[in-house]
Amino acid sequence: MKVLIVGSGGREHAIAWSVAKSDKVDKIYCAPGNAGIEEYAECVPIGAMEFDRLTAFAKEKGIDLTIIGMDDPLVGGVVDAFEAEGLKVFGPRKNAAIIEGSKAFSKDLMKKYNIPTAAYENFTDQEEALRYLETASFPIVLKADGLALGKGVLICNTPEEAREGVKTIMEEKKFGDAGNTMVIEEFMTGREVSVLAFCDGKTIRCMTSAQDHKRAKDGDQGLNTGGMGTFSPSPFYTAEVEDFCEKYIYQPTIDAMAAEGRPYTGVLFTGLMITKDGPKVLEYNCRFGDPEAQVVLPRMKNDIIDVMEACIEGRLDEINLEFEDNAAVCVVLASDGYPVSYEKGFVISGLDRFKEKEGYYCFHAGTKSAPEGIVTNGGRVLGVTAKGDDLKEARKNAYEAAEWIHFDNKYMRHDIGKAIDEA
Repeated sequence: MKVLIVGSGGREHAIAWSVAKSDKVDKIYCAPGNAGIEEYAECVPIGAMEFDRLTAFAKEKGIDLTIIGMDDPLVGGVVDAFEAEGLKVFGPRKNAAIIEGSKAFSKDLMKKYNIPTAAYENFTDQEEALRYLETASFPIVLKADGLALGKGVLICNTPEEAREGVKTIMEEKKFGDAGNTMVIEEFMTGREVSVLAFCDGKTIRCMTSAQDHKRAKDGDQGLNTGGMGTFSPSPFYTAEVEDFCEKYIYQPTIDAMAAEGRPYTGVLFTGLMITKDGPKVLEYNCRFGDPEAQVVLPRMKNDIIDVMEACIEGRLDEINLEFEDNAAVCVVLASDGYPVSYEKGFVISGLDRFKEKEGYYCFHAGTKSAPEGIVTNGGRVLGVTAKGDDLKEARKNAYEAAEWIHFDNKYMRHDIGKAIDEA
């Protein structure tokens, strides 16, 4: 079969790697792709938001399955566009992708269906938000309602910081239209865990757990980013926590979406906080996490095409997801200055080392091919992933592999998975 993957980051590279392992697949395309994805797929210069061009390409090439990797096209309705043309596509429709597209929607959904989450209020008026802060407890969390590349969340420790945050989101529109509505939420403490799950509208099958590191600098300092690294599984996601989440969070979420006339098919990403009062939902995403996909997919035993087709055809209950009994750690190599400003176009060396060793992967996020070789082309450049028998070994392997790669302006955190030592 022929498969088209839509996206250009490390997540899409991990998906392409997984798809390439399937015996069912003999041709992969990726739009627009990157220099790493070219190893598995023919990359075509079509943007992820060019729905008409994407559907026309899929019809022209006789694509049997399209996999949407990114949030923007999903929230924008790319699945609806493909289905309208009679094309098979993996991902939630627009009316279901709103679970990520609007934080206000997802918070209201959780309140209505008693799904555990932080206390909150939604605001469309800046003055009302400022009045609310006068009686709030601190620290407190401000969230731009819409998509903001994982950066539209501000943690404010003082009333002064919070007032400035409201101005940043609602008046200065730092996150664009994502800040037209703002959620003010209680600050939760505990361990963060990410759980990805396949869904077919009624059945949900959870993947192995992971934990992301969002802040740019060691010690969880610096600005929020799209993710500087991750590890899987999380030692804090115990069997007891998993049982609670399956009973009170995951299945209730899928049931709630169905009850709202928004059946959810695709991957549901649930960000959790394991608080002293039990697990609570931090956020939902409507696709594979990035870089969570880079540690979860290398550990998955199933043929990803089998699972995705079962989701689309409403027979996910027939699938038993299996994962290797090991661990994986991903360290993101970024351009120094990310997420604010950084230079691009530096030649990358050391990539060939990954072809020589089993259990080591280099997923490209911001790269492109140039006459002089593969060069940097983004803030997050590469995701270096390594497996090990346990998390400590995987972490050691990932950091050793990160040193194989060289490019000017290379930057990384040195404490990805440090929480492992505290578990």
